[in-house]
Amino acid sequence: MDPQSQDAIPADSPVTLFGDWFEAARLSEPNDPDAVALATAAADGLPSVRMVLLKDWNADGFVFYTNAHSRKGGELRANPHAALLFHWKSLRRQIRIEGAVSEVSAEQADAYFASRSRSSQLGAIASDQSAPLGSRDEFLSRVSETEARFAEGPVARPPHWTGFRLAPAAIEFWLDRPFRLHERRRFVRSLDGGWTSSLLYP
Repeated sequence: MDPQSQDAIPADSPVTLFGDWFEAARLSEPNDPDAVALATAAADGLPSVRMVLLKDWNADGFVFYTNAHSRKGGELRANPHAALLFHWKSLRRQIRIEGAVSEVSAEQADAYFASRSRSSQLGAIASDQSAPLGSRDEFLSRVSETEARFAEGPVARPPHWTGFRLAPAAIEFWLDRPFRLHERRRFVRSLDGGWTSSLLYP
């Protein structure tokens, strides 16, 4: 797809289009093409945002994993709606995704946790993500203690470490154009599961 062509953002399936753009990013983005900004809000509406890594996606949604005791985990459980933003500077493209969030099954979380490196598994257990930390040494000591505790055998997934799936209700594609005459197309999911789309002023 020519990024400067007149019809660079087609009006067909946003899921297919996401796949095309994501694959292009995997080939061109120098670091972490799967990095995505995740915006959540607490029950009182106060927002927060941070980067996570996309670990799976299909027509049903976009999956990432985290400690459910973290700030984002607590906010997702209290207010299960979120937004994602991919920005690929090498391609001068971005994608915004909004929708409801649900937790993945225990079996899916187990399978992904088992696929992680042992060091990442131990780090997930040692870290009380988002909780106050007295010193860096305190954290490193907990990592060492965790390594000793799991010196032999597999590392089981802690129950508070899980995945979340964002089911897209809207997906918006943005493409850089010369002179800031950018192109935006927004897709909105209808009640029958299909999609409608329209161009937006940039």
